[in-house]
Formats: sequence, structure tokens, C-alpha cells
Amino acid sequence: MRRLRVLGLMHDYLVPPEDDSKYDISVKWKTEFDVKNTLEVLGHEVRVVGVADDLAVVRNATREFAPHIVFNLMENFTEVGVFDQNIVSYLELLKVPYTGCNPRGLMLSRDKALSKTLLAYHRIPVPDFAVFRVGRAVQRPKRLTFPLIVKSLTQEASIGISQASVVESDEKLRERVRFIHHSVGTDAIVERYIDGRELYVGIVGNLTLTVFPVWELNLGNLPRESWRIATERVKWSGAYQQRHGIMSGAAGGLDEGQAERIQRLCKRVYRTLDLSGYARIDLRVTEDGRIYVLEANPNPQIAYGEDFAESAEAAGLAYDHLLQRIINYGLAWRPERRG
Repeated sequence: MRRLRVLGLMHDYLVPPEDDSKYDISVKWKTEFDVKNTLEVLGHEVRVVGVADDLAVVRNATREFAPHIVFNLMENFTEVGVFDQNIVSYLELLKVPYTGCNPRGLMLSRDKALSKTLLAYHRIPVPDFAVFRVGRAVQRPKRLTFPLIVKSLTQEASIGISQASVVESDEKLRERVRFIHHSVGTDAIVERYIDGRELYVGIVGNLTLTVFPVWELNLGNLPRESWRIATERVKWSGAYQQRHGIMSGAAGGLDEGQAERIQRLCKRVYRTLDLSGYARIDLRVTEDGRIYVLEANPNPQIAYGEDFAESAEAAGLAYDHLLQRIINYGLAWRPERRG
């Protein structure tokens, strides 16, 4: 393996400090530290740069450091989630290789309505949905029956999702859509709530894909009256997870045929949305075995010990090998060859 110059591109407020004694699993910059540290252990020359709202920082860093590849850890630009595609578009214009998903895949998957429309066209099962734009009246289509779940159209990481996100009346629907419009600041997507197991499938690759084992978010002993959904607290509060026994791991109780069907379906999603690099597909499986694709997440969380890395480990791909594989896919990607 040759030694590479790797430029770590990350948010300015997530650049790890030089003093790594401050590191523990709860720090906000855990992913950035894990990636930087692991790449250095692999023998690569790593330089990190924090990006706020100025693309000149990216241009200057690539000119000065002349990286073989940029390891892209940006999740938005100027705090706008859908602008992450513009970061990699800019890298393509600079003709600098990068890790993770291409701009077209980011655009198609970040807009949950656009991605669901494409998936439904290709007969991939998704929940019935409707979009409510900021400034428009909230009028529920008759085909959407309660209960419904209200989400941001474009935000990731369960932002804006709480127990109040699941609604059972038109009054609560209007109230929650207004919350998304005013508090999250985006359009809202409203989907039929699917009661079932919450499953994740990690995938890496460009043309040839490697699919990891089916993973499950076990929602533990949430109060009986609670909706079993991945709220912000479920995903990001360690204390809440510990209190309610919430954990994730390999999905048990799936027969071999069902697991293979889920993995094949996720490969279809990956290709339909023109994803590249690496992604995680989120699904729900009902008690009677029906599978629904909730969304695709390009460039998912890749901190050591998180779901994506753990499922890769279960597939025999250790964390350092996972990061190297992601780099290799980035080096192999050729945007000018896409039709």
C-alpha cells in the first residue's frame, strides 16, 4: 500500500485538537479524530482543514498540500444540508479525487421526496408520502391515513424527530408541519407510519458493491405508550440509550432468504439513486414480512464503533481496512466518465 497525502475536509468546529488526551467516545469530533488517527496509523500523510463558509479554504488547501485524495467529512455547507453536494462538485471542478458519494447521488438522496419518487417508479416499496412546502396550506391527501410521521424533507440524523413527530389527527399534523417549517427551517415530508423493525444495511462500492450484514436498531424498553421510532434522543443521547436499553447489532430472527432479499433490495436502491463510495440504507420490516425503504444515507456516520463500522467489522472488514477501501473507491471514481 503506497503512502498517500490525504486532506481531511471537515467542519471548522469539528477539527480535533492537537492534544488527543481530550479524546473520549462522547466528544463531538469523534468521527474526525477516528478517521485522522486511523489514516495516520495506516502510514498516510494527513492534513486536516476546517471549513466554515468560504470555499477559498478548500481551494487553498488543495493547492498547497496537493493531496492524492480528499477525505470528505462535510455534512453540509453554511449549515444547509443539501449544500453538501456543492462541496464535492467543487472538488470535481478542481479535479481533486474525494471519498464518499458523488454530487448526483447526494442530490437525489438528500431530497426524501425525490428519492422516494424514483424508488417507487422502480417498484421499490416506500411508504406513501406527501410534501408540505413552507408557506403552503397543510391539506392532507385522502390516501394518507393515520398514523403519520412528519420529518424534515432534507435534514438527516433524525433532526426534528421526536415522539411528537407521529400524529393521529389533522390538527396535530398541521401543528407538527409548522414545527418543521419554523424550527427546523425546511419543507416537511409526511409519511405513513410503518410499524415494524428498524433495519440498516451498509454498502460500499462504485460499480461493484459490497453489502454488509443487516443491522437492527433495537429500541429496547421504551415506555409502552411511546412510538417506536429513531428520535434525536434515541440516536444521539447515550444516557437515554442506556436508560431504555437501546442498542444496535446484527439483526436476529431473519431467515437466510429474507436477509438476502433485503440486501438485494438495498443494492437496487444504491444503484437507482446513483450512489457511490459508501452509504447506509434505512428500512422497516413489518410483522408480516413486508419491507419498506425509508431512506438512503450517503456518507453515513463512520466513527469507530458506530453502526456502519460495526457492520463492516461483522463482514470481516476491520476499521482501518474500511477506511482504506473508501479511499480506494474515491481514487477509482471518474466523474467525467459518467453518462
